[in-house]
Amino acid sequence: MKTLLAAIVATTALVSPALAEDKITEFRIGVLGGENAQDRMTSNECLRVKTEELLGVPTKVFTPADYDGVIQGLLGGTIDVAWLGASAYAKTYLTDPTAVEPVLVKVNMDGSYGYYAIGFTRKETGITSLADMKGKTFGFGDPNSTSGYLIPSIEIPVETGASMDSGDYFGEVKFTGGHEQTIVAVANGDIDAGVTWADGQGAWEDGYNSGALRKAVDAGLVDMNQIVEIWKSKPIPEGPVVLRQALPEDVKLKVTGLWASLKSIDPDCAYGVLQGEALGFMPVTHDAYLSIIEARKAAN
Repeated sequence: MKTLLAAIVATTALVSPALAEDKITEFRIGVLGGENAQDRMTSNECLRVKTEELLGVPTKVFTPADYDGVIQGLLGGTIDVAWLGASAYAKTYLTDPTAVEPVLVKVNMDGSYGYYAIGFTRKETGITSLADMKGKTFGFGDPNSTSGYLIPSIEIPVETGASMDSGDYFGEVKFTGGHEQTIVAVANGDIDAGVTWADGQGAWEDGYNSGALRKAVDAGLVDMNQIVEIWKSKPIPEGPVVLRQALPEDVKLKVTGLWASLKSIDPDCAYGVLQGEALGFMPVTHDAYLSIIEARKAAN
């Protein structure tokens, strides 16, 4: 615990005191899209309550319709903390390097810090790989999602030898609005296949240990026995929990400590926040995302 606290102090001591706010009157938690707003509110209500008790100020959870809503909230100072995807962090950093600082990263059950973009379809389609997807409809979640677009948009063209433009290889490329929407669209037959995220650990039937598929299984939105995996990315660095750099240092330390200890103090709360089974959160720094920042630059 001493080592963990020392690391937390190190990762939250990056702001000049002259730039930091003296105090706060409220605190705002931003939650990326990926599932419907009400479920996001429910999953993070326990975290909101704990944060409010810890800081002694009103705390609210914000669930914008898309990733960019959280990004703009962080940039504009209307959101104080959020667990971003790596691509969303890259966009935030490239827009304003002084806006936020990464402090924590989710750790999988085996101690790793990565996850995968998973391509999937309904078993009844007979599709088993990208080779079967020529001329079919492929769904992606959000342009600012790492697994829901950035990484697939880089890796899939290498495998298909074609661009991601509709009609070039896939009959149509569609944005569904988020991971949950992609899963539901595939399950309902609205699109032929899609991509989402998972840690790639545990049983397929459970939607893996954590990620959007696990959340969808828990919510009863999908039967994994009727779904098959058709593509899997290379490992992706898990996105960071970020804090606004201008927050008071004591606030950053308290919030970082709460998130870091959440799994040990309230496993049920952590399950919802972490989107499944995971060890918890551990310290991380900006350097972990240099490759994603470069990928984002290239994609732009």
